[in-house]
Amino acid sequence: MRILVLGATGYLGGHVAERLRALPGTRLLVGGRAPDADVPLDLASDRPRDLAEALASAAPDAVVNCAGATGGDAVTLAEVNARGPAVLCAALRSAAPAARLVHLGSAAEYGPGVPGRPVTESDPAGPAGPYGATKLAGTVAVMASGLDAVVLRVGNPVGPGAPPTGLPGRVAALLAQAGDDPDATLRLGDLSAHRDFVDVRDVARAAQVAAGAPGPLPPVLNIGGGEAVPVRELVRRLAAAAGFRGRIAEAGGSGSARSAQVSWQCSDIALARGVLDWRPSHSLDASLAALWAAAGARPAGLEGVPAP
Repeated sequence: MRILVLGATGYLGGHVAERLRALPGTRLLVGGRAPDADVPLDLASDRPRDLAEALASAAPDAVVNCAGATGGDAVTLAEVNARGPAVLCAALRSAAPAARLVHLGSAAEYGPGVPGRPVTESDPAGPAGPYGATKLAGTVAVMASGLDAVVLRVGNPVGPGAPPTGLPGRVAALLAQAGDDPDATLRLGDLSAHRDFVDVRDVARAAQVAAGAPGPLPPVLNIGGGEAVPVRELVRRLAAAAGFRGRIAEAGGSGSARSAQVSWQCSDIALARGVLDWRPSHSLDASLAALWAAAGARPAGLEGVPAP
């Protein structure tokens, strides 16, 4: 089976590619702007005709689109998260109409949740900011494409390699900088929000299963941990995994805009369990231990990274 992964140099895409590379009977193809890409392409700027030519030469049985932008201005978000999937679908209809498309969406497409009520795939979307809105536009393009496609709406990924642009990765980098200094202080923003964290390796497994699952799949599947975890608790557990002996200082009211707009989020993952026989296999503590094991020995650069 020939599976083309787009966005393989990113956090989610890297784990998806690693899993598929080790899967017997699978030929992994990597698409992107990197010089060594098997299929050179750029979803943010390529014309559908040019992209179709590249896809036709690759002849994939399945495409997993992990390409996406989590930060940047509205134009960047729209180019990658909204235009990208639309152009990809147009090219696939022309070059590989029978290929299965697995597109990684985001739970941010749902917007604010209701405390105590996990959101289901049939609930209306109501993103609270440009990121969620552009990811939703990409989802709509995939759903309207007429292709054999499924959107995996991913919760908050955590685990080895988490980048410092997200809170788990940033906190891990700060802990690595602090070392074993008992007088160190971690200065963070408001940690009162609740989030649904899912191990990045479980996300990769969901993408792999969805790419090879027989028959048509539902248009959208939630991929999350299925539990709303206080962000404050995640920070406490990660600090414990790192053996941090200092102090955690939380500045109320100075967290991210998304935390203020979306204070509670949790995904109902029953449909993915029933359709893909998928469920999380890593506990949050195991995810945090793996994150720390990967990040603890090498502090990440934090210049230009906004406070969580």
